[in-house]
Amino acid sequence: MSAQEGSSAYNFLNVTSSARIYGLGGVNISLVDDDISVFDQNPALLGPEMSNMAGLNYMHYIGGSNFAGVRYAHSAGDRGAWAASIRYFGYGSMKEALPDGTVIGTFSPKDVAFGGTFSHDISGYLRGGIALNMLYSSYAEYTAFALAADLGINYYDPDRDLSLSATISNAGGQLKRFNESYDRLPFDIRLGWSQSFGSFPLRFSVTAWNLTKWHLPFTETGDGSSDEEPTVKDTFMSNLFRHLVFGVDLISSPNYYISMGYNYKTRTDMSTYSRSFLSGFSLGAGLKVSNFGIGLAFAQPHTGATTLMFNLSYNFNDLFY
Repeated sequence: MSAQEGSSAYNFLNVTSSARIYGLGGVNISLVDDDISVFDQNPALLGPEMSNMAGLNYMHYIGGSNFAGVRYAHSAGDRGAWAASIRYFGYGSMKEALPDGTVIGTFSPKDVAFGGTFSHDISGYLRGGIALNMLYSSYAEYTAFALAADLGINYYDPDRDLSLSATISNAGGQLKRFNESYDRLPFDIRLGWSQSFGSFPLRFSVTAWNLTKWHLPFTETGDGSSDEEPTVKDTFMSNLFRHLVFGVDLISSPNYYISMGYNYKTRTDMSTYSRSFLSGFSLGAGLKVSNFGIGLAFAQPHTGATTLMFNLSYNFNDLFY
């Protein structure tokens, strides 16, 4: 879903379905919590502690797009867990036109991801996981199928609240093409760190992504106050920070959290004079009451694009045991 990238299809895979993650900048592979949504981008964050939990998510995204999903997790013995999910990505109604520009109607493009995840504790500190997603896309009369896999590993030391993660994301390819051209998936390698320090009630996170390529140039259009030509930015520092996502969350109580994230790539992808001051920043908050949890997240990458995400979760253990 990048404004300045067109090198791959299926970029909806990079849009998190977790309000917790969205509030931390939209990319985070190292946050350890008993929230069923946190293994969204790293299957190694799934665990037996999420057994019999179910979650719903809804997101109002850019350009009238609406995303929704449901997931369920269950333990697999004392050291493993599995989960199933369905995610829907709808992009609203669009005009359908012939090659000569003649409008012949409207269509509603959509993507659907059917997912399965499995994780297993390798040791007391180390956990690995794998996620498989079957992807279905329908754009007017064109349809396509693809298979994507995520591999993840997480090291977590509860005594120091230190979490280190690595993932291989969106590996796979198309099984059925839209037409004769082959569209590749947004394959990525990511590294993540999350940690709090003693009794200080803040946890910090840094996620490095898009690690398969160093150069991530973007076009700077200026502030619109002059006739200055757009310039391409490809410096060392701009490339470095376009690979990093920063997050911090308040964890003074297990019953609620408040989070904030900064994604420089999002800010520079929306690099226009009408870009919002809040572009690149995101805010989130969540509350747990008994077995019920709710999460909200907000971001405004552009003045004309306010995005909201909403999560609900419920732990059914009291009903089954």
